Amino acid sequence: MKTLFINLLFVVSLNLHASFDDHFLSKTLRLDYYHLGNNLEDSYSFDELIEEPFWGGSKVNLIDTFEYGSYLFKVIDKETSEVLYSHGYSSLFQEWQTTLEAKSIYRTYSETVVFPFPKKTVVVEFYKRNKKNNWDKRFEYTVDPTNYFISKEMKIKCDTFKVNNAGDPATKLDIVIIAEGYTAAEMEKFQKDCQRFAGYLFKTSVYKKNKNNINIWGVKSISAESGTDFPGLGTWKKTIVNASFYTFDTERYLMTTDNKNIRNIAANVPYDQIYILVNTDHYGGGGIYNFYSTCASDNSNSDFIFTHEFGHAFAGLGDEYYSSETSYNDFYSLDVEPWEPNLTTLIDFGKKWKTMVDKTTPIPTPIRKEFYNKVGVFEGGGYVAKGVYRPYNDCTMKSVKFNEFCPVCSQAIQKMIDFYAK
Repeated sequence: MKTLFINLLFVVSLNLHASFDDHFLSKTLRLDYYHLGNNLEDSYSFDELIEEPFWGGSKVNLIDTFEYGSYLFKVIDKETSEVLYSHGYSSLFQEWQTTLEAKSIYRTYSETVVFPFPKKTVVVEFYKRNKKNNWDKRFEYTVDPTNYFISKEMKIKCDTFKVNNAGDPATKLDIVIIAEGYTAAEMEKFQKDCQRFAGYLFKTSVYKKNKNNINIWGVKSISAESGTDFPGLGTWKKTIVNASFYTFDTERYLMTTDNKNIRNIAANVPYDQIYILVNTDHYGGGGIYNFYSTCASDNSNSDFIFTHEFGHAFAGLGDEYYSSETSYNDFYSLDVEPWEPNLTTLIDFGKKWKTMVDKTTPIPTPIRKEFYNKVGVFEGGGYVAKGVYRPYNDCTMKSVKFNEFCPVCSQAIQKMIDFYAK
């Protein structure tokens, strides 16, 4: 009986792996598109298809079981209508839609989705989360993998190196660190900075125990000038991905709209997550779910920034603070449950961390010492003081505190690592 059970597991395992080989090649097809709109509406337009030499994702977990993010795309077999691959994500455009500027003008942002290179014709369907948190289909594009207009050009070729080598990218989480604002003469500094930042990650408890499941790659993307843009001080630098402070007119928000250069550089290695390391000592960074993360290289709080922003981009964690300056307006609707795993409006709390709350802990949970080290439901989070709740009194997603992810955030990170490392 035991032998039969083991054999069945082996057959199931083979079938799971065969599904990738039946439908995909072990390289990436990248679809670039443009996202246009204002605060009330948006539209999509196709840009180009690019073949990239590596596939960094899992070959087993092809369907997104989390469905985090403001957007979702599906890769569908045109002949059979079978969903072969799906992935949730968010974008800078979606954040911009919540700013005051979006009420007065239209903007266009470049965005990208990547998926394993299909063997047969597929339809890529794009979905957007509506105000009720349901998915609305917005756009589709048919991809013929034999199309000779699929670019095979490596548009930005860079030298690369391994920061942490855990093994086969198909069974590991793969993080690529891109150099931003480092000149050719500063590449040695960049390599040392990558080692230092990998140290920050692996000093964090939830990542420390998963070091053997995480590959970290460094890409020597060279900038003409050292540093980064700082519009508020009139400082402009010639850098490879054009990162800038004052994104959405918030000084510490350090981001870039140069999506195509980011993706062209990341293509030099297998990757699941993109991290842009910006050569500056000024406090700043950012992170958007399955989009990219940024961090200042030499700030005294860079260890915190690095892990906090990666919490957003990798695990879909929301900001738990509510008294700090942001440029967002009505970011969360209080009549629906946020998709982020560490925030709730109590509309559908049963789908969140309710099972982790002790039965003696009141919901909502008073901010009193007796509950400081317990999982609860504390009001204040998602940039507002009322109506949005967080799971712990304090956490790396709330305060400038390194290596203090609460149990709920730690669990969310672990689940995501497990997803990529199969």
